Amino acid sequence: MPKPYTFPTLFDEVLQISTTKLKEWGYLKPEQYRNGTINWSINGEKTASISILVDTFGIMPFIKLDYKSNGESINYRVYLTSVPSNLGTGVIWYFLCPHTHKRCRKLYLIGNHFLHRTALPSGMYQSQIKSKHYRSMEKVFSSFFETDELYDELYSKHFKKFYAGKPTKRYLRILKQIQKTERLSSSEIESLILP
Repeated sequence: MPKPYTFPTLFDEVLQISTTKLKEWGYLKPEQYRNGTINWSINGEKTASISILVDTFGIMPFIKLDYKSNGESINYRVYLTSVPSNLGTGVIWYFLCPHTHKRCRKLYLIGNHFLHRTALPSGMYQSQIKSKHYRSMEKVFSSFFETDELYDELYSKHFKKFYAGKPTKRYLRILKQIQKTERLSSSEIESLILP
C-alpha cells in the first residue's frame, strides 16, 4: 500500500536568507552598521522584499528584519555569531535561530518568521519527495545532459589537462564521467525506463 500524500513544506520553495549572500553583498564586514533591502524575484519579476539592518559593531552583532507578512508588520532581531576561519582568513558568520537557538548559515521563512529548518520538523527538500524510480532515472539521464557541458569544459580555452607531465584530477574525473555515459547500453536504459 502506498504512503499517503503529506504535501510537506519544501525548503527549496520558501524565502531564504543566507550568510553567504549577506557576506557577498558586503553586509557582514567587521565593525560596520549597514541597512538595505533584500529582494526576491522569479523570472525577473519581484515577488517579495525585506528591509534589513546589520550591526557588527557591538558585543552581540545582529541583523534586524523588518517586513510585512499577511498584512502584519513584523520586526525582530536575529543575533549573529562568528568563528575564525580554518584557513586563517577572517571569520565565518552564522545566524542564531530565534526559535531553536541553533547556529546556522541559512534561515527559512516558516510561518511568519525566518527560522532554522529544524523549527519545522515536517519540512523537506525537493530531492526528498522524489520516488526511488525517479531518482534512479535521474541519476542515469542526468549524465546524458551533462555530457555536453563536460565536453565544453574539457575543450575550454584555459582548461589544464596536464600538470608536470601528469593528467590533472579534474581532467581524469571528466574523462571518467564521459566514458561512463558512453558505456550505457540501450538495454540498460530500457530497464530503467520500463518498471
